[in-house]
Amino acid sequence: MAWRRGKLTAILLIFEVVFIVLFGILVVYDDQANATATQNSLTPAQGGADADNNVLRAYYPMFQDVHVMMFIGFGFLMTFLKKYGFGSVGFNFLVAAFVLQWATLMSGFLHLHHGKIVVDITTLLTSDFAAAAVLISMGAVLGKVSHVQLIIMAFVEIIFFSINEWVGLTFFKAVDVGGSMFVHAFGAYFGLAVARVLYREDMVGHSKEGSVYHSDIFAMIGTVFLWLFWPSFNAALAPGDDQHRAVINTYFSLAACAVVTFAISSAVEKDGKVNMVHVQNATLAGGVAIGTSADMMVHPWGALLIGSIAAVLSVVGYSYITPFMADKLKIHDTCGVHNLHGMPGVLAGIIGAIVAAVASPAQYGNSVYQIFPARAPIENSTELATIQAAFPAIEAGNGRSAGLQAGFQMAALIVSVLVALVTGALTGLLLRLPIWDHPEKDSMYEDEDYWEIPEEEAVDMNGSLEGVGHKKPDSRARTESDTNNEQDTKV
Repeated sequence: MAWRRGKLTAILLIFEVVFIVLFGILVVYDDQANATATQNSLTPAQGGADADNNVLRAYYPMFQDVHVMMFIGFGFLMTFLKKYGFGSVGFNFLVAAFVLQWATLMSGFLHLHHGKIVVDITTLLTSDFAAAAVLISMGAVLGKVSHVQLIIMAFVEIIFFSINEWVGLTFFKAVDVGGSMFVHAFGAYFGLAVARVLYREDMVGHSKEGSVYHSDIFAMIGTVFLWLFWPSFNAALAPGDDQHRAVINTYFSLAACAVVTFAISSAVEKDGKVNMVHVQNATLAGGVAIGTSADMMVHPWGALLIGSIAAVLSVVGYSYITPFMADKLKIHDTCGVHNLHGMPGVLAGIIGAIVAAVASPAQYGNSVYQIFPARAPIENSTELATIQAAFPAIEAGNGRSAGLQAGFQMAALIVSVLVALVTGALTGLLLRLPIWDHPEKDSMYEDEDYWEIPEEEAVDMNGSLEGVGHKKPDSRARTESDTNNEQDTKV
């Protein structure tokens, strides 16, 4: 036990010292945050920077929304486990704080400026997006891995996440403003691959896996925060009218998704009741499904349709696909990330490709080249000069057709899912090493081995709470046999 205690301390402090050293050597402020920049020592009348035009003013409100999503939204969404509340919100806090630093470095390594990593408010935003991918993966293995395994998984995942996103944006030049392909789909399938490699029979149907009334209410706090702030997540990095459109599209997609989730949940559950698992999770699928096309001209009715489809897909996933995956594929998905992030992320990628295939200057004007930069005419062409005369912000692109851009969108989606599955499986193999303290059956879905628990709660955790809550494992990850037994009871 002494070595186990020292292990977490050693790993965290070693990583933090390395981060401090690397930040000291490589990381510098962007000019808009740097007191030594000449522009910040002059008044606007003298040619200096105007404080009102600082990039912070444009991005900070939405950045803060996204930041709240990472720490309150994701953290509380995972508190449904009746004996793992500290672990859910606490390890979410730890992992996210760890990833913010490591993602800044990893992304910076791929975008060096004169040998330095330049940081500004957009760096903080993209680091939050990277944290989202890891927290999604964490949902697939929640309660089944140790805190040490979570840190190692986060460290490894960010390496592959950053490279995959860089390839998708730099070489495929794919568009994914809300991160549905590069964040949600990648994070979900990476986590599912880890869960498959770490799978043990005793993870399934565990007595501590379910929720109780108050833990489901805590989880709803996370749901509501995520639902409210998701438009900021999808729109934060989009410019001008694209950002405005992304907020509108996400808003309506989420609204339709919430309504249809209640409808379909009542249809698939016993006696027409509504399942809180569906309300906590499937209501958010519309935010994921609209993500890739959020800044595109899908129109408000299209956003409603996308949200509705996402709701059906997610509820069906929780009710039928998750049990099938646990029983037949040996993939135990604690939080059901496949239904909230995986399948809706793939749906988003497909929708993005379809919308890209029909996008034209007639529909978008010259902003089609801002949304799809690779479609802009090539350097030194007459067509580019004509466009730049009207819209100087447009830069030279690859001269892609709409169909070719759609093909690259699909290629980026497929590559992201495949990279996530392969690298997730390799990470799972790494996490199986005994040195990382993989928990035994009695320690799974349980705070007591990792947290100081108040004395009266510790007594409850060892005994009196055992019979409280759901009589079957929580439906986020229940097996097919659980579903069949429930149907038998209905008859």
